[in-house]
Amino acid sequence: MKSLTTKTVTMIAMVVCLIALGSALATRANADTWDRLTKVTFSGPVEIPGQVLSAGTYWLKLLDSPSNRNIVQIFNEDRNKVYATILAIPDYRLKPTDKTVITFDEREANSPPAVKAWFYPGDTYGQEFVYPKVRAVQLAKIVHQPVPSMPANLEANTKVPAKSVEEPSAVALKKAPVKAEQPTGEEVEIAEIFPVPPQLLAQNTSPTQSGSQAAPAHKLPATASELPLVGLLGLMLASAGVLLRFAARRVS
Repeated sequence: MKSLTTKTVTMIAMVVCLIALGSALATRANADTWDRLTKVTFSGPVEIPGQVLSAGTYWLKLLDSPSNRNIVQIFNEDRNKVYATILAIPDYRLKPTDKTVITFDEREANSPPAVKAWFYPGDTYGQEFVYPKVRAVQLAKIVHQPVPSMPANLEANTKVPAKSVEEPSAVALKKAPVKAEQPTGEEVEIAEIFPVPPQLLAQNTSPTQSGSQAAPAHKLPATASELPLVGLLGLMLASAGVLLRFAARRVS
């Protein structure tokens, strides 16, 4: 049997790189589906709980937590700065779309629109933002609809476990009691206004500290199709097989 030539070694290296690239693409696709990483651009200022974002490009994603799938993080365009870590409650729509959808609520005159909910492409469920109580009371009167609320300054009153690797804001949000502010000024339990659908209640859910809101199961049903990724991996493996067969003939 002849020794391997430089060209044959190069082809084998290409095969290895193709397989490695396929594995990396699969890992990345699964990661994006899990945390719902989404790039959005706002043409003008928008309000989010606790602050107003200026016009620009941002990244939205779910916090990397298996125990709570309703905490949203907002990053700058370079993804090296966290602008906000926001508590949310499940929101639902009948028909999913293949594009990201962000809904807004009315606001006072000359005020920037405020983000109400965020839906990832292909999902029938999304994240409705929870506003601090004082602001939620104001918004409920403006939009004439109930608005989910939470206490302000949670971090100052939350003890973070010594071994916790999560930021204090995330720990505080997980323990936050969520209520619903009525347009009349009345505060009620969140479940009375924003009930969790039966299909989620049937899953392995865990209540929040207040016991009024159930969180979705650790792993929500995947709705995005992985057929394009499977097809790409199949094509790459087929190409790798052809190259290996050709290399085997060269050395025999």
